[in-house]
Parts: sequence; C-alpha cells; structure tokens
Amino acid sequence: MLNRRNFLTAAVGVAATAGLAACAKEDGGSSGGSGGGSKGITLGFSQVGAESGWRTANTTSVKSSAKEAGIDLKFSDGQQKQENQIAAIRGYIAQKVDVIAFSPQKVTGWDAVLREAKAAKIPVVLTDRSVETSDDSLYVTLVGSDFTDEGRRAAKMVAKVIATAGLKGPVKIAQLEGTTGTAPQIERGKGFKEVMDAEHKDWKIVASQSGDFTRAGGKQVMAAFLESHKDINVLFAHNDDMGLGAIQAIEAVGKKPGKDILIVTVDGVKDGFAAMAEGKINGIIECNPLLGPQLMEVVKQVHAGQKVERWIKTKESDFTQDQAKAELPNRTY
Repeated sequence: MLNRRNFLTAAVGVAATAGLAACAKEDGGSSGGSGGGSKGITLGFSQVGAESGWRTANTTSVKSSAKEAGIDLKFSDGQQKQENQIAAIRGYIAQKVDVIAFSPQKVTGWDAVLREAKAAKIPVVLTDRSVETSDDSLYVTLVGSDFTDEGRRAAKMVAKVIATAGLKGPVKIAQLEGTTGTAPQIERGKGFKEVMDAEHKDWKIVASQSGDFTRAGGKQVMAAFLESHKDINVLFAHNDDMGLGAIQAIEAVGKKPGKDILIVTVDGVKDGFAAMAEGKINGIIECNPLLGPQLMEVVKQVHAGQKVERWIKTKESDFTQDQAKAELPNRTY
C-alpha cells in the first residue's frame, strides 16, 4: 500500500516536524552501495519496533538489502508507538526522500500523514502490515503476508496436531493475541475463528488476551490463563515469542508443553524451531520476515514510475514436529 505526502513549506512547520521526528530512534546513515538501477534513491523506512526475534530479522533484512541494492536508507525504530512512526514519516517528508516505507504499529490513524506524503508526491510502500484508509490512493502497495490466511492455517494445524496426539473430548483453547489493534492480531484471530466456527463445533476459546508479541507478555498472560482455566489443552499463540514465554508458564505449573497442552504458534524463528525439535511446540505457521529483497525491488519499480501489484505476498510454509530437526539448521533468524 503506497502513498504520497505534503512537504511542509513553512519554517515553523519544518521545525515542528524535526522535533517530532526526534521521538523515534533514527539511524540516518547511508546504506548506499552500487546496486544497478537504484543509484540516487533515498528510502525513508519506519520500523514498528524490536519486540521479537521476527522483527529483529526483518530489520536486518531491510538494512542489508538496501545496502546490496545501492539504496540510501534512512531508518527509524518506532519503539512500538504510532506517534513515533508518524513523526518519523513527517521527518522523511521534510527531508524530501524519494520513497517512504513503514511497518505500521496499528491499522488505523494514518490518513493525515499519508495525505501529507501524497501532497509531497512521495510514494509510500507498506511492509509486513496493512492499514485501513479512507482513500486507497494514499498508498501504492503492501509487501507482506496474508495474516488472515495464517490464522486459517493455524486452525488447520491445530486440527492436525489434535489428531496426531489423539486428543479426545472437548477442545479448550487459550489464545495469546498480538498487540491489540495491529493487523496480525486482528487478522490471525479472525482467520482462526473462521475455520473453527465452520469446521470444529466442539472447539471453544476459553481465554484470549494480548501478550504484546513478547515472551514476557506470553509468560505472564499464560500464567493467568492457567490459574483461571486449569483444563486448557490447546494454545494458539499469534507469534513464537509469546508461545515460548507460555512454555515457561506451563512448565511452572508442572505440565508438559506439547503434550498436556498442544501448542501452535506463528512466525518460524529459530528459537521456535528449537522448542519444536524438543517436542514443546507441536506446529508452526511460517511468517517470513525476510522481506528486504522484495521491498527494495518494489522501491526501485515505484521510483521508476512502474506499475506494481496492490499486494505482493510472501511465500511461506507450515511445519510440524517431525520436520523441526531437519528445518532447524535452515533458520537464519
């Protein structure tokens, strides 16, 4: 999803924008190299934060790919705050970058800054997460995953691991949601429930709460779940890190993760595969963080005025315990 934004002409406006941009951690260093066809392109990129192993891998991919493509990258870390990202985007507009890309912290609340980008004739590319806007012309494209489908795939994986484990009787599910209001939190939950309601009438989500995509959050929330719902036998975590935190909480009450409580997570980070190889996670739905090469290709196309698809989806797979040990060496993040 791309867009363009208005350059602030008044000196007071520019000063205000610069002050706001300071709220986010910014790495203004050049990542330029000698990539063909991209000489002279400056990309302003606002990352949502560094909340998980997935996000760290995503940031590394963006930075290394920009360098390889010869694109001058201006990078900022939003520290999980939408206002920091908006300030960073306004800073990029003031700097007159060629293209803006960002991974939005929340789904809504972007229209004003995206209109500013459009007015400044700076195209905006969304990465990883989508946004809801009142005007589709405010963005060009989204480079990222289909989170709703990831939720569907997770439900199908739960059905598979239940069958493999031979679980009988009612299925009582705990759901560790991502950060409230984010696209993956909304869409993964939606996709999971869609399949559950259509195909598994005996399943019930007995507890569902945000763990903010962090291990600490997953551990804390799962501990509370187990206190109030001692009969939970399935966990669906919206990312690996929350699932890994939940494993600690499950073990703390004397239960065996992967056996007493079947666990399905989303992402596919190395630590998740290590836990699955140990039998503590039953299935992982991959969400590929290595979007850098695709993003830089799109940035070059957009800068050249070429037409691109509205949504450029990433290729992903699903994995079960019997595949974990073989796949673990391939996990680079």
